[in-house]
Amino acid sequence: MPVTTTPSVFVIEDDFAVRDSLVLLLRSEGLRARGFASGVEFFANLPTDLVACVVTDLRMPGIDGTEVVHRLRELRGDAWPIIVITGHADVPSAVQLMKAGVADFIEKPFEPQRLVETLKGCLARIQQVGREMAVKADIEQRLALLTARERQVFDALAAGMSNKEIGAQLEISPRTVEIFRAKVMTKTEAANLSALVRMSLGLG
Repeated sequence: MPVTTTPSVFVIEDDFAVRDSLVLLLRSEGLRARGFASGVEFFANLPTDLVACVVTDLRMPGIDGTEVVHRLRELRGDAWPIIVITGHADVPSAVQLMKAGVADFIEKPFEPQRLVETLKGCLARIQQVGREMAVKADIEQRLALLTARERQVFDALAAGMSNKEIGAQLEISPRTVEIFRAKVMTKTEAANLSALVRMSLGLG
């Protein structure tokens, strides 16, 4: 089902005053924000949100911002865009992090509105990602109900094959294909062949 709530923003910052002010700022803008005192604390309590946005300081004890970026890219990919903030910016770090896929690299002190606008842009994009992921998960749940043979028929139908062609490929009669086809339509809740094809495309 579609994602209807605003995704969370997680702020990873070891300076309490900065972290607290950022969380309060984001909440005042109507965003769901939660703070973490370090990368270690964040990964020890890693949220399970389907999509989210992360704001992380660069220089922190234990797990620094660079490691936070690399770990999250492996774990969440594009579903969790990352914004890096730092008071110790340098060109090599910025280039390295942008290549690693961060959404933005912001130097302290920065205009609060810049961070807010950047975050809102990220959240708007990932809400669409979240909807697509939810649709895909729903399709996968329906397809999990199919038997191995029914899945073969589903794939063949989605590929545009006729009952006769499917029967020849699977070495079963067209009548048997029709029976399997009816079961596939029922289990996937596809109203017609077009819906079934769209379902297959949704997996891609």
